[in-house]
Amino acid sequence: MRWFSIVAAIAVVVSLVGCSSSDDVPAISSTESRAVSPDRVQRVRDDIDAAVASGVSGVIATLTENGETTTLAAGVGDRATGVPIPAEPPQQVRVGSVSKSFIAAIVLQLVSEGRIQLDEPIDSYLPGSIVGDSVDGRVITVRQILQHRSGLPEFADSPEIDEYGAALDGRTFTPDDQLAIALRRPAQFAPGARFTYTNTNYLLAAMLVERITGRPYTDALQDRIIRPLGLTGTYLPATGEHDIRGPHPRGYAPINGIRTDVTRIEPSVPWAAGALVSTGDDLNRYFLDLVAGKVVAAPELQQMLAALPTGVDGMPEYGLGVMSAELSCGTSYIGHTGGITGYATFSGATTDGRAATIVWTEPPSQQPDMMAILTRALCP
Repeated sequence: MRWFSIVAAIAVVVSLVGCSSSDDVPAISSTESRAVSPDRVQRVRDDIDAAVASGVSGVIATLTENGETTTLAAGVGDRATGVPIPAEPPQQVRVGSVSKSFIAAIVLQLVSEGRIQLDEPIDSYLPGSIVGDSVDGRVITVRQILQHRSGLPEFADSPEIDEYGAALDGRTFTPDDQLAIALRRPAQFAPGARFTYTNTNYLLAAMLVERITGRPYTDALQDRIIRPLGLTGTYLPATGEHDIRGPHPRGYAPINGIRTDVTRIEPSVPWAAGALVSTGDDLNRYFLDLVAGKVVAAPELQQMLAALPTGVDGMPEYGLGVMSAELSCGTSYIGHTGGITGYATFSGATTDGRAATIVWTEPPSQQPDMMAILTRALCP
């Protein structure tokens, strides 16, 4: 599976083999705080129990409220050993397209500093780089790239873009390689015409960060997001770094119809658009701080959160690198989802101080009802 928004990605994933037997359903572990509503804990516990009972290897749910965090875990962290996923220490996972919210925040910080203009053509910053069949960087704006409304072709649709296979074969990619692969294809539509979730947009957004700062994207990520917010479990793996550094559950996906351990991938394939590794604790902190105005300055945060309908069934509205939705309990969700080989993630915070991150360690056999899961995880 590629590193898409999980809402779009799960719909195209091959179903896993059947449901688990009673022998496959392990015990649940948890670390609980009284500050997190017992009703929230029970609702989410029921959801992750049901996921494991349906055959998913494991699920981790991290809930934050009033500055306190509860972690629930169900299922196994390693199918070969049958060892349950521990609730502590915080488990690192690949978070896929949640990475895009981090890129967008850095771009908006640079907007606040007057170094990028959202409605300036991308060609002004990366001159001559975005040219192809019906593709012209002179008429695609930075805002359209962050909104997935650029019409750029999707590089991840190419068969050589396979992060698991690349790790097995020892293949690596540069951002320029990825962009060249994308530009073999024609534009999907005229810039601004509609929304289509496209990883090429955020490949370019990270390249833009590098061009403006004059430094590797990983440096900007560390200096502007990870270090200031104290996200000690979060990092972007280097090219060739196939393993996850800290404690983590194994990730699984069907390969040729066989459930396969796909934990080891080549991170240069998804790169900034999808290779980020993080924990539920860190993601909750990030989205709470983002909503509170501690990551992006108020004028730019307002633009970041100005979301538009996507036209995709079951997908919330999309702003600049974030999804948003009004939940039935009257609060607003701000966050992102991510699907990458072996892991699927829902993460975000509400405008009234709650956050949740839920991670599956393999794609569910049926597309989850995102809005129902968010409501149960984020409402009081």
